[in-house]
Amino acid sequence: MSVRELVVLGTASQVPTRHRNHNGYLLRWDGEGFLFDPGEGTQRQMLRAGVAAHDINRICVTHFHGDHSLGLAGVIQRINLDKVPHPVTAHYPRSGQRFFDRLRYATAYRETVALLEAPVDTDGPLVRTSGYTLEARRLSHPVEAYGYRVVEPDGRRMLPDRLAAHGVKGPDVGRLQREGSLNGVALEDVSEVRRGQRFAFVMDTRLCDGVYALAEGCDMLVIESTFLDEDESLAVEFGHLTAGQAAGVAREAGVRHLVMTHFSQRYTDPAEFERQARAAGYEGDLTVARDLDRIQLPKRRA
Repeated sequence: MSVRELVVLGTASQVPTRHRNHNGYLLRWDGEGFLFDPGEGTQRQMLRAGVAAHDINRICVTHFHGDHSLGLAGVIQRINLDKVPHPVTAHYPRSGQRFFDRLRYATAYRETVALLEAPVDTDGPLVRTSGYTLEARRLSHPVEAYGYRVVEPDGRRMLPDRLAAHGVKGPDVGRLQREGSLNGVALEDVSEVRRGQRFAFVMDTRLCDGVYALAEGCDMLVIESTFLDEDESLAVEFGHLTAGQAAGVAREAGVRHLVMTHFSQRYTDPAEFERQARAAGYEGDLTVARDLDRIQLPKRRA
């Protein structure tokens, strides 16, 4: 049975608080796991959330500020300590290679797992598999940063009434799906496009083209909302988004489920982020993330 869910490991911006750990997010996508931006304390949060090192197939780092990457050393060593039986691929901005190297070899340990490095230096697809394409887009932050997007290939939805009208039934349905045509009946005659699911992860950035490209048509958008709208000048200065800006992106991009996260320690009322998101006109499903939340991706569009 396929599982597609977001496990929130941490939601704090810059420094952890009593109630929020540094960043960390695991996307379960069928049989694979994407670990995004493992900040300090990610190992312990994984334990609390029931996430094992074996669950990680890819590590995606948006940029090399500490709250998004200081947990790399511990996570990489844990992957090796637990002798994860599959290769793990790390994606990160190529300009931060020296930081990745320092974190990977921060202390002595025994390497038992193939950790493949796949640095990012351009927009576009990073890898294609039968189940998804992983893409990256450049963001606008004081250091080089990239957001990530996971896109499932479109499929076909079989239509029972059309199958019946063409006399296709039983094992012939599977044959038609595999071969594309059967006894003069084309797959397009008895099915319609089923759009694949789309997930995007957008961290530290000002508004820019990359934000909108990542968010476009997403079923779930995880996006930083560091500041409330009244502090927009700080957001611009330090390269971040406000709650209203994040929600405006989701509204314009047609996002189905908006997950707001990466909150400044200056705010104590999480409900205000939701109020400002709704005031910005976003009407879809909305989660103001808390540590250890588990959020299911929406079902595929009808």
